[in-house]
Amino acid sequence: MSQPRDDRQKELFRPALDRIIDKTHPLVRLAENIDWPSIERQLARVYRPGAGHPPLPTRLMAGLLILKHMHALSDAALCARWLENPYFQYFCGEEVFRHELGFSRSSLSRWRRRLGAERLNALIPRKAVAAKVRD
Repeated sequence: MSQPRDDRQKELFRPALDRIIDKTHPLVRLAENIDWPSIERQLARVYRPGAGHPPLPTRLMAGLLILKHMHALSDAALCARWLENPYFQYFCGEEVFRHELGFSRSSLSRWRRRLGAERLNALIPRKAVAAKVRD
């Protein structure tokens, strides 16, 4: 029986996003001001251990939902922008530029359902996000 495929070695030859992006870009500054570990702890309750695929990273999903709200994008438009925008990818915690989605669009709707309105509103404080982007 063959070993599971390990693609991590490919990352050694790809430039890190934080080395090719402008550190003064508003999304970079916003990402650095968000307490991602706190968000991960708060949203950890959304996951239930069990059979199936391992959960997607919380920062990825939370970042996607924040970007979707900030830019008023549909799920399809969000996925398309994420694929072409290194700042979107950096904001969501990626370390190298990705050319393919590591998730499906349906993951977004499942995440929103799991979060529910109360957690989603807590994740996306409208005035706070708008103010951070303007700074």
